[in-house]
Amino acid sequence: MVTQERVNEWEKKYLNPWLAKRKERKVKFTTPSGIEVKSLYTPLDLKGDYEEKVGFPGEYPFTRGIYPNMYRGRIWTIRQYAGFGSAEDTNNRFKKLLEAGQTGLSTAFDLPTQLGLDPDNDLAYTEVGVVGVSMFHWREMDLVTNGIPLNKVSTSMTINATAMELLSMYAAVAESRGVSLTEIDGTVQNDILKEYIARKNYIYPPEQSMRYAIDIIEYSYKNIPKWHPISISGYHIREAGADAVLEVAFTLADGIEYVRKTLERGIPVDDFAPTLSFFFAGYTNLFEEVAKFRAARRMWAKIMRDMFNAKKADSMTLKFHTQTGGAELTAQQPEINIIRTTIQALAAALGGTQSLHVNSYDEAVALPSEKAAKIAIRVQQIVAYESGSTETVDPLAGSYYVEWLTDEIEERAWKIIERVEGMGGMMKAVEKGFPQAEIAESSYRLQKKVEEGDMIRVGVNMSYEPDWIGTTEVFRVRPEVRERVISRLKNYRSERDEMKVRDSINSLRRAAESPSTNLFPYVLDAIKKGCTVGEISGTLREIWGEYKEPIIF
Repeated sequence: MVTQERVNEWEKKYLNPWLAKRKERKVKFTTPSGIEVKSLYTPLDLKGDYEEKVGFPGEYPFTRGIYPNMYRGRIWTIRQYAGFGSAEDTNNRFKKLLEAGQTGLSTAFDLPTQLGLDPDNDLAYTEVGVVGVSMFHWREMDLVTNGIPLNKVSTSMTINATAMELLSMYAAVAESRGVSLTEIDGTVQNDILKEYIARKNYIYPPEQSMRYAIDIIEYSYKNIPKWHPISISGYHIREAGADAVLEVAFTLADGIEYVRKTLERGIPVDDFAPTLSFFFAGYTNLFEEVAKFRAARRMWAKIMRDMFNAKKADSMTLKFHTQTGGAELTAQQPEINIIRTTIQALAAALGGTQSLHVNSYDEAVALPSEKAAKIAIRVQQIVAYESGSTETVDPLAGSYYVEWLTDEIEERAWKIIERVEGMGGMMKAVEKGFPQAEIAESSYRLQKKVEEGDMIRVGVNMSYEPDWIGTTEVFRVRPEVRERVISRLKNYRSERDEMKVRDSINSLRRAAESPSTNLFPYVLDAIKKGCTVGEISGTLREIWGEYKEPIIF
């Protein structure tokens, strides 16, 4: 049995004489979250008993994974994020990714689509198709998914302020092909809180935006049962500069707020909780990331059981997608990003992710090229089938360091959640600017560590090559794509029944004015009648107004 006396004896007899002859590297041994790392961990660093803190996979507290056999049954969904230019461009990329081994779609939309603007809007013109596919009408969704069976492929859509319109398009396409809404499977991000906190692609004021998000949850659980109506997203919080602890704390605090608001609709927690999903970043510090995923899973189980009295095991499981860290990619020597993303993908696998996107090595330079996107898929396949990480469940469990770090992240995250709850929940905290300020401070601290050399970034503050000349293929959206997209928009408008369009918009307006009415059926009807994203969003803007973030000093 290890005792503190035995540890002290080892330090005196072995460690201290060694350090006297060979000094440690002149760096601060901390994780990126500022957690100090000791040179050695022993059983003395563990807290609680095995059943309480670690347990078995597939049962509470789910620290070791949400399924009993995890990847021995099947690996995670390989879901590469893609979308650019026009619908047919994106469809072509999707098909090539599926041929290369992708197993689920993940769709990126351009900024006009995300902000509820049609491509012919003056504010949209320069951004059409640039960072994602332009998606303004349900027939564009039909083109994006042409030749792809919607009842066999799971589709994720990174969309928030216009999530209802985009899901309605997907539903309209499915029904036009004879596919029942009970058959389609996928996710809309629909996490508006993190938009106010980190990403800033919101449209409406918080109260109306939250109503919109909960309407999607309510409608989906009743009518699209296999669909995940929200992906509560820590990824963007992390990419905005948060450390791993803040990522866990603010993501789960957002989740608490969504559950609370859904319960206010009178929906039993065990009816909708199993459809909730999460989205985290995967960064390069392998052990902190693995510990982060395990801590988040354990914390969510406790939140759902103890705070919301969930009874079903499925209601307590934190199902999550991971995307490797875009903010950690470097524009110089971009090929070395393949090494970074491989470590990040391994962290996600060891942490128990349900689906995974690996960033392409060229994403610090431009949209992913076809070659880079295929390599990203190969990274996932090598981690899954060659690394041995999927052969046993939670292979790092029992590591003194990993278990201690899991506990440490959990303890720190709980303190932040308690502060958020003390403010009245995340909506109130956002209004006070608390998460925004914490992320800004974290971002400054992390950047300062890089600039002062306390945190190494190869190609930035180590092995920087001032004379390096990039040779990486740079992918750009062709300018003519915009004109093609706008031309199709004009054709769609000329072909539709304007009286039906007007009636559907008027019905939507009345529904928006009634706080107790679920908007989804009205948005779905408007989409089927040929209305565009810009027309629907414009109607809601008239009723609800647009949110202008206050300046917080």
